[in-house]
Amino acid sequence: MSEYQYYEFMAIDRPLTLEETKALRALSTRAQITPVSFINEYNWGDFKGDPDKLMQRYFDAHVYVANWMTAIFMVRVPIETLSRKIAKAMEINYILDFKATKTHWIITWRLEESENYDRFGMEDGRGWMARLAPLRDELLRGDIRSLYIGWLASVTGEMIDDHKKEPLSVSGLGSLTSSQQALSEFLEVDPDLLKGAGINSPAVQAEEISESEVEDWIDCLPKSEVNTFIKQLLQGKGHQAERKLKNWFATWRINLQGDKPQTPRRTLGELLKNAKKAEKIRLDLESLEQMQQEIKRRKEREVYLKNISKDFPKIWKSVQQIVKRGSGLAYDEACRSILDISEAYSLIGNSRSFRQELNKFMTSHMRRRALIQRLAKVGIWEEK
Repeated sequence: MSEYQYYEFMAIDRPLTLEETKALRALSTRAQITPVSFINEYNWGDFKGDPDKLMQRYFDAHVYVANWMTAIFMVRVPIETLSRKIAKAMEINYILDFKATKTHWIITWRLEESENYDRFGMEDGRGWMARLAPLRDELLRGDIRSLYIGWLASVTGEMIDDHKKEPLSVSGLGSLTSSQQALSEFLEVDPDLLKGAGINSPAVQAEEISESEVEDWIDCLPKSEVNTFIKQLLQGKGHQAERKLKNWFATWRINLQGDKPQTPRRTLGELLKNAKKAEKIRLDLESLEQMQQEIKRRKEREVYLKNISKDFPKIWKSVQQIVKRGSGLAYDEACRSILDISEAYSLIGNSRSFRQELNKFMTSHMRRRALIQRLAKVGIWEEK
C-alpha cells in the first residue's frame, strides 16, 4: 500500500488575506488554496507546515487523514467558549486535547490506532470537513456533546476503568446531530456504546431568548466592538459580523447562567450495561428486518413461480434454447431455470409432471456430461 496523507483547513470566522494566501503557498506549490480553505494530498513526501501553528494563526477547522490508520479533527474557538473546568474534565491523552492560547482554544480529536483496514485502504479524506465543521458552531452555542463523544472514543479503546465515572453529565446524547454522528464514525466509537450513552440521557431543553436578555446584552457591549460590527456591515461582511455576534451572545448567556444542577454522573460500568441493552435492541431490530426481508423475498419468489406455471411448455422451450449454446455459462443458466421450474411444479402440487417433463427433456441431452453433472450436484438428476 502506498503512503497517503490528506490535509484540509477551513477559515470560518474570517477569510484569508492575500498576504496570508501567499505565505501558505510557500508551504506547498500543489495545494488548492482559496480565501477560506487549504487542501493538499500527499502520496509521497510530507507537508512542510505545522497544523497546530496554522490553526493558531489562520484557520478555524482542520481534518487530517493518513492511511496508516490515523484520523484527526481540530477546531479553534474563542477562549470564552469553554471553561477550563470543562476542558480539564473532558481531556483524554492521545484522543481529546485542549490547547489554550491567549484568545482561543485549539481542540483536537484523534484516532491513532484504528483496525479498520478496509476504511483506511479506501479513505481519501474528502467529505469529512463538510460533515464535521458544524461541530464548531455547536460548541460556540454551548453544546459539548462532541467532547463527550471524544471521551466515548477512549472507552471504545478500553482506556478507562469500569468504576470510573463519565467526566460530565451531558444532555441530549439520545438525539445527536448529524455532525455528532459523523464525529462518532470518524473516531470509530462503538455504535452500541454510543446508543447506550443515550439511554436515560436528559433531553436538550430549547431555551427561548427573551427580549430583555437581548437588551441587557446589548447594554454590555463595548462601544469599540459595536463600531467594529458596524464597519463590517458597511464593508459587506455582514455574514461574518452576524456569526460573531450570535456566538458572542451565546457565550454571554452560558456564562450568565453559571453552573446548573446536573444529573448524577454514571459509572463506566453502568454505561457498558446500557451498551449491552443497546446491542440487544440493535440485534433484535436487525433480526426483525431480516425476517421482513425474507417474507418479502418469498412473496416475490412465489409470484415469479406462479408466472412460470402459467406456461410450462414455453419455459421448457426457452431452456432448450439455452442448452443449445453448449457453454459452461449456458449450462449454469439452464440448471438455475430447471430448479425454478421444479419449484413451480411443487408450488401447484404437481411434482410428478415435473419428473415426466424432465425425463422427456433429458432424452436429447444425455451426452452433455457438463449439464448432467450440474443437475446431479443440485439434486435434480441422478448421474448414471
